[in-house]
Amino acid sequence: MADKTTDLAGPGISTYEEVERILPSGYAPILDRKDTQIALWKMKRFIEDGLCRELNLFRVEVPLIVSKDSGVNDYLDRDGSRTPIDFPCGLGLEKPLEAQVVQAATKWKRMALKQFNCDVGQGINTDMRAVRKDYFLDHDHSAYVDQWDWERRITAQDRTLDYLKDTVKKIWNVIYETDQFLREEFPKLNSAKYPPIPKELVFLHAEEILEKYPDLPRKQRETNIVKEYPAVFIMGIGWVLKDGYPHEMRAADYDDWCTPTSQWSGKDTHGLNGDILVWNPVTQRRHELTSMGIRVTKETLKQQLEISGQLDFLDLPYHQAILNDEIPLSIGGGIGQSRLCMYLLRMAHLGEVSATVWPKQLKEICAAKNIRVLE
Repeated sequence: MADKTTDLAGPGISTYEEVERILPSGYAPILDRKDTQIALWKMKRFIEDGLCRELNLFRVEVPLIVSKDSGVNDYLDRDGSRTPIDFPCGLGLEKPLEAQVVQAATKWKRMALKQFNCDVGQGINTDMRAVRKDYFLDHDHSAYVDQWDWERRITAQDRTLDYLKDTVKKIWNVIYETDQFLREEFPKLNSAKYPPIPKELVFLHAEEILEKYPDLPRKQRETNIVKEYPAVFIMGIGWVLKDGYPHEMRAADYDDWCTPTSQWSGKDTHGLNGDILVWNPVTQRRHELTSMGIRVTKETLKQQLEISGQLDFLDLPYHQAILNDEIPLSIGGGIGQSRLCMYLLRMAHLGEVSATVWPKQLKEICAAKNIRVLE
């Protein structure tokens, strides 16, 4: 879930009256607080091992802080509305370091493939922690972000929809096996109220979903599609669709959302990226788990930066490394740890699985609905 951006196709939750309305009434968590913590520890180890096995990854350390002038921080969007935390650091330096707290490790990971000398088909996985201060804090958005940020080296021949789909299927297999594992470890999760997660994903292009629901805004289209198919991978996010809007805006300098894919899809489609969305039976809402994609080449980087009006980025070290073929082609993504844990443990709020700050108003709403936000 590396890039969460301004939604041009429909508003999201923006008031706590809306949050109160959408949070479930009559809610009772299946696991108590202690068992939840034990489950989190077990499932995170299971998922990390599964991702490394399925995608041929090894775990590496990832920075929480990066230099401002490196260009490797994730700005999440194209309009500059979600900015990182900047601060000077370095006691005793004549000129302090200009540092930033990461918002995601998306760009850093691609450069790290070279640092760790990854072979083709091999990659890295990180336990990434970040701060995103400009989110509206609700039941599935927090200022504190934890992700499995992963990246794998590929060849030019791998830059296809089939390769993307094959990778997504491997990730979903890990998620499905984790659900089975948790049900064995914690039998209470075998509740008739909440069915097992689907074994298979449905793959749909954003253009197909628009064709199916031409009169609905983006988030409502997603809601309707996951009601019909409880687990979907939506492809081609960032390119302008036939209604004149992108399904959702995406940053221009990591995922490739401009490459034509009609030779594989048989339709007028673009983009080698996408999101896994599921139907959350607890919140009765759409629930995003991961954002990922095949990364830009030097040609598509320039094309996307031109479209987004950000060609000045080409002077930054990260972008220069792509232009000069100094870092490898890759595929990668971010899997929301708390988002996935919330989904698999059948919980209503991120605060039940993640310790962070929440507004007093939101905590009061949760308490009234029997949602136990961690302090």
